[in-house]
Amino acid sequence: MPFQSERELILLGTGTSHGVPVIGCHCEVCESTDPRNHRTRTGVAVRTPEGTFLIDTSPELRLQLLREKIDLIHSVIYTHSHADHLFGLDDLRLFGYRLEHAVQLYCEENVESQIRASFSYAFAPHDPELHFGAIPLLEFRRIGLSPFEVLGQQIQPIRLIHGRLPVLGFRIGDVAFCTDVSHIPDESWPLLEGLDVLIIDALREQPHATHFGIPQALAAVERVKPKRTYLTHVSHYLDYVTTNARLPPGVELSYDSLRIPY
Repeated sequence: MPFQSERELILLGTGTSHGVPVIGCHCEVCESTDPRNHRTRTGVAVRTPEGTFLIDTSPELRLQLLREKIDLIHSVIYTHSHADHLFGLDDLRLFGYRLEHAVQLYCEENVESQIRASFSYAFAPHDPELHFGAIPLLEFRRIGLSPFEVLGQQIQPIRLIHGRLPVLGFRIGDVAFCTDVSHIPDESWPLLEGLDVLIIDALREQPHATHFGIPQALAAVERVKPKRTYLTHVSHYLDYVTTNARLPPGVELSYDSLRIPY
């Protein structure tokens, strides 16, 4: 499907670290024929007038970009460094080759350290006989909690807590993406005010040590009152149709390929 807006977020993946279907599971959701129950690992593409950047690089990144017919990625911003948000990074190798310069990676210091450890071949001294494009061309840009700009778009980081791990959500215009969250610190709530769209973690109905369940996500929605909310990082415990039928107005499960203007 072609892009429908000059500025939009495309939800590349909306599933948990296992994805849905889960390998070896034969529950109703995993065997569902509804494509909205087929959830690849979480990530977002953000289209701007100056190009496209990603939020995270899931293990299915290549398949997600092919599915959405996204031909070029200029930059990536990272929420955190867990494998389901990071391990598609080598798929960026093609874009450094096409751009003829490094793909910029915007992340916190601990995320940079994990990327350097996990993809050490991209940062080690290079064999001069390697052909251009043999390894990813990557350039780090350190971020914290201050606003920063990517491809002409201002982005506001939002501190979130994922179990015990500090991670980032991001506000882009009046859309906020807050995956992998089990606690929102007091200082972060004001950054979620006045939203048109909130995309927020809701793993399942029951509580979880490192993720919001539906009750915690709905409590956050009640507090910040966005115009619309999409629940993401969704497990195979939640069927798209039956879950949406019991959610309050303005709240629904997200699905892969959902497009959100900003």
